[in-house]
Amino acid sequence: MTDFLTRFSCLFDVGTAANAARAFDIYSALIAENAREDPQAEAFLLSLTPQHGPARLWLRDPGSADQQLAITFVTRCAAAFGLTGRWGFQWANIASDPVVDGFSGGAHVLDLATGQTVEWISTGRWLVDHLTE
Repeated sequence: MTDFLTRFSCLFDVGTAANAARAFDIYSALIAENAREDPQAEAFLLSLTPQHGPARLWLRDPGSADQQLAITFVTRCAAAFGLTGRWGFQWANIASDPVVDGFSGGAHVLDLATGQTVEWISTGRWLVDHLTE
């Protein structure tokens, strides 16, 4: 049976080590909230790593994760910490077996000050749109 996975790995700079510590509380609350959903979104992993510094959080999938959950986390942190500027990441949708239309991806850019999407793209949707022009 083919498994369909969403993979990503990105950094999110929350400005200070104190904000990074508080971000883990925001993450825990989001994961608890997600656990009450039916169905639950696939959770992402969150950590700090010495090579990225004390204020840059590493968000990544544990094999597959819902990119919207990561976007929700970032917007909540941005609002809590008064962050500005833009943040974005990209993901890959992959199939565990080579199936037709089993591969795509996307990218998302947020305005941290407003929490609004600046731009996003799904390569699967992009391809369909361009083949039907």
